[in-house]
Amino acid sequence: MNYITRHWSLDPFVVIAVATVLAHEIGLTRLRGRSTIERSRKRRRRSFIFYGGLVVMMLAIVSPIDYWASRYFFVHMIEHVLLMFFAPMLIVAGAPWLPLYFTLSVKPRRAIARFVYLSERARPLRALGRLIRNPWIAVVSFNASMLLWHIPSWYDFGDRNQFVHIWIMHGSYIVTGILFWLQIIPSYPIKITKSAVWQGSAILGTNVIMTVLAISMSILTNSSWYDVYNHVPGVTLSPVADQQLGAAILWVCGDFWALPTLIFIVRRSLMHDVTATMLVDQLLGRGSERSGREFRWSDITTEESAVGTSRVDGVEE
Repeated sequence: MNYITRHWSLDPFVVIAVATVLAHEIGLTRLRGRSTIERSRKRRRRSFIFYGGLVVMMLAIVSPIDYWASRYFFVHMIEHVLLMFFAPMLIVAGAPWLPLYFTLSVKPRRAIARFVYLSERARPLRALGRLIRNPWIAVVSFNASMLLWHIPSWYDFGDRNQFVHIWIMHGSYIVTGILFWLQIIPSYPIKITKSAVWQGSAILGTNVIMTVLAISMSILTNSSWYDVYNHVPGVTLSPVADQQLGAAILWVCGDFWALPTLIFIVRRSLMHDVTATMLVDQLLGRGSERSGREFRWSDITTEESAVGTSRVDGVEE
């Protein structure tokens, strides 16, 4: 029981999470005053998913998981999977972007929108935004973050330096995870621009990289990669066995997120007039390439199709 009740910590991320929830609730309140009851209910349901993602993130960072991650490599792998996969998935599915935007009052909200979308001075900012939101950049940065932080010298440095560990390592996992899942999971008002085949390929490619990394840390080595686990007081599990167990977790967890996501993508495509034959043809490069219209989130039935479309401060909701 002590493993659960002891070693909780007050991480700076907690303050950020609490502030984010308060801002989100303010935005929901402002949107509620200018929306239909049905839309407000849908936003509320999505907010629970978003808050669930924040809870998962907090469990990974402030619970005993983070404490034991500094002593056991396999616990650190559990923490990484929570931060890179499950927390970002829930955050993206919760679609908090519009409520967070409406946290601001009308004048600053409109001023920011005019500056970002119309000002010449914001052109570099718009270019940076397009670069960050580029699907290829999202997938590459996600996998690069996963691989680079498992390089022994980088990993040891991050584990010994708390600033690097909290803000750079964990921060890169969360940010790249959100960017990655924005290419897969609908998150209003952000639109998915790639086809179902591209999404499936990104998932399979990421899963393969995870599997290769896990095999490299277990089957293809007989020594511990990370010095920080070689002489931990009170730990009787050998560093090699600990690393192999962590590699197994990384390997198995790949199936827990990849397979359900692939099923979700295929079902979503088939439910919206994309037949299995079309998917196979596109995968094999047969026939003319589809325009991507069938796969766009903007063409999928959303809350707007049920209650109509309105514009608030230039933003469709």
